[in-house]
Amino acid sequence: MASSAETHIALVAGEVSGDMLAARLMAGLRAQLPDVRYSGIGGARMLEEGLVSDVPMDTLTVRGLFEVIPRYRELKGIQNNLRDRLLLERPAAFIGADYPGFNLGLEEQLRASGIPTLHFVGPQIWAWRGGRIKKIQRAVSHMLLIFPFEEEIYRQAGVPATYIGHPLAEQIPLQPDVVAARRQLGIPEEAKVVTVMPGSRMAEIKYLSEPFAGAVKLLARRDPSVRFIAPMAGERQKAYFRELAAKAGLQDVPLELIDGQSHACIAAADAVLAASGTATLEVALFKKPMVIAYKVMRASWEIMRHMGYLPWIGLPNILAREFVVPEFLQHAATPQALADAVWFQLTDEANRAKLAQRFLEMHHSLLRNSAEESSRAVLEVIGKK
Repeated sequence: MASSAETHIALVAGEVSGDMLAARLMAGLRAQLPDVRYSGIGGARMLEEGLVSDVPMDTLTVRGLFEVIPRYRELKGIQNNLRDRLLLERPAAFIGADYPGFNLGLEEQLRASGIPTLHFVGPQIWAWRGGRIKKIQRAVSHMLLIFPFEEEIYRQAGVPATYIGHPLAEQIPLQPDVVAARRQLGIPEEAKVVTVMPGSRMAEIKYLSEPFAGAVKLLARRDPSVRFIAPMAGERQKAYFRELAAKAGLQDVPLELIDGQSHACIAAADAVLAASGTATLEVALFKKPMVIAYKVMRASWEIMRHMGYLPWIGLPNILAREFVVPEFLQHAATPQALADAVWFQLTDEANRAKLAQRFLEMHHSLLRNSAEESSRAVLEVIGKK
């Protein structure tokens, strides 16, 4: 039985990055609202903060425009069930943590019924979907933004917004401890290390396993002393990567698959080959040279490439407003191209020093007390401050 003093906040995250962001917000809110109750959909970190999740977060994870079609009815059913419950329970606020395809539609319906809605992480309207701003105007009471340049964009559109900093900038040290990371992973201090990050989503692994494993094969041939490691988000991802590499005849590539420990794997690296996404920002915050790759289903790519407003897809390049690290998209992401680019990032000392300085400046620009800033914005929206 809920107490009369209890404050109910509903949240939804659909991916690991959103789970991490929302959990930090939840921890900050609980410090201000000890009686708070959390429900919705989330992953391991949100569950640790007390979320009661309607379905496992993995149920929502899908990527690409066409990849969602076979699961549309299932996802729509989950959204409708959650909407109906929240319309009955009337939480003090709903917070969507990223995952805009699912959350904005839900937020629009909840806000229309009078429930305040916040959206954590601004959809990349500045990169892909400018037309989405009209939906955001209808759906979102207040935006919580993790990149400084976004605040003005949303304010000009008439959407109340607060830049709260990026939680990763708080979690990752300004000066990473390479030696400690290598000890943790059992890697010699003097080794030359390349970390390979094909993504946490099955669709990313589907399209990047072969080019990434192929690039490792070419790099190992060029310098057999290089150590290659790849953090894997879970057993399913690891098994799928192995299966696809074997199908491509790359089962003997000297790539060590590591359970989790992605931050240690990045910290230990001399260079990183990464799928486009939050991981590229993590790599930048660890001050590591990198190469970014992006591949999706062909039909999705044909639509998406006509929607882009920016010349960049990787977060470090978007934040820097220039190509500070190379990107290889779709057909350009070949094993040879990736291997050549990683080799340059691994061996060019002037480039390495320049990137380390740029990434340090980027780190400072993203550093705020995000839990405090985001919880303050939520409290203002629900009238508790």
